[in-house]
Amino acid sequence: MPATLTILGSTGSIGLSTLRVVDSLDGEYAVYGLACRSNITALEGQIRGYAPRVVAVSADGPETDRAVDALRAKFPDVEFLRGDDGVAELASRPVDVAVSAIVGAAGLRPTMAALGGARRIALANKETLVMAGALFMDEVAARGVELVPVDSEHSAIFALLASMPRDSLERIILTASGGGLRDHPLDGLSSVTPEEALAHPTWDMGSKITIDSATLFNKGLEVIEAHFLFGVEYERIDVVVHPESIIHSMVELVDGSIHAHLGVADMALPILGSLVHPALRRNPFGRLDLARLGRLSFLPVDPGRYPALALCYAAGRRAGTLPAVLNAANEVAVQAFLHRRIRFTDIARIVERTMEDHSPVDRPDLHAVFSADGWARERADEITRSMKW
Repeated sequence: MPATLTILGSTGSIGLSTLRVVDSLDGEYAVYGLACRSNITALEGQIRGYAPRVVAVSADGPETDRAVDALRAKFPDVEFLRGDDGVAELASRPVDVAVSAIVGAAGLRPTMAALGGARRIALANKETLVMAGALFMDEVAARGVELVPVDSEHSAIFALLASMPRDSLERIILTASGGGLRDHPLDGLSSVTPEEALAHPTWDMGSKITIDSATLFNKGLEVIEAHFLFGVEYERIDVVVHPESIIHSMVELVDGSIHAHLGVADMALPILGSLVHPALRRNPFGRLDLARLGRLSFLPVDPGRYPALALCYAAGRRAGTLPAVLNAANEVAVQAFLHRRIRFTDIARIVERTMEDHSPVDRPDLHAVFSADGWARERADEITRSMKW
């Protein structure tokens, strides 16, 4: 019998790569459930190709309602669930693996729900750990759910640490491409367009994550994620700019040796690892040619170019509800930039001001986390609307 799989965020970049991996595994996995926000055209193709038993669509509105009704008529044997409640319901259904690939804070609730149904969670939604890391990890331990990271950086660390004693770890070194504006003149960052910021030099990702890569918010969120995944203090998690994106992460051991995890820049590789762990499978997605690559380079993080990274460290160290506020304010600011309502350099300013206005709640429950998220969105929007170009 094939193992069962639910993909939360099936029409996004991680979801599409997951289905590529499923194809490569030649019948080892059967897709039980698919969840998306609103890309009904892509979802229909996935239903035809993978015959899921259950599908959830989170978006509301008359147009989406009509499109889902049309799908119901075409696929009468498929159970359709609607709205955020429907996605959470699908996530809670028993499966061997749930891939958490919904982008942003929207992924927190279904990922928490998956703890009640999945034997293993392949985690690509970093916001789950950013917003509610302590709560989530406590539940993972209490329920005995296997947690395997999918982010390329954390997948690399996960693989490296599997082969060494944990007490030998000195520090974690996360690599960052530097994003599409890495070489842009610093004094010109305030005038860059969304199109310029979306031109990522290495990865093909969604717009929100691509902008986060350009600001380094994405890496800062990954610092918080690494803190919870691996139980490492923030003082022992560093970030270095690595333009080639070939080394996905490194670990330094107590003896001073540094161990690096290298691979082609294709998210299919960490996804493959998350599905077959602890086994290995032959990689059909590409191989490195080190001689052709020629060199690997590293640069320190310039705090003047990337002020977001310091904000993420500060939020992680303060803990409580502040990381949820950081994340929510960033989501609001990124959308405002993409809609040309603010400048690129305003993103970090909006997040910083929102954090300054927040009174963190220590040891929050899930209700407090969502309350902080909602407050931060309103406050960040107010700050955004008050800004003058």
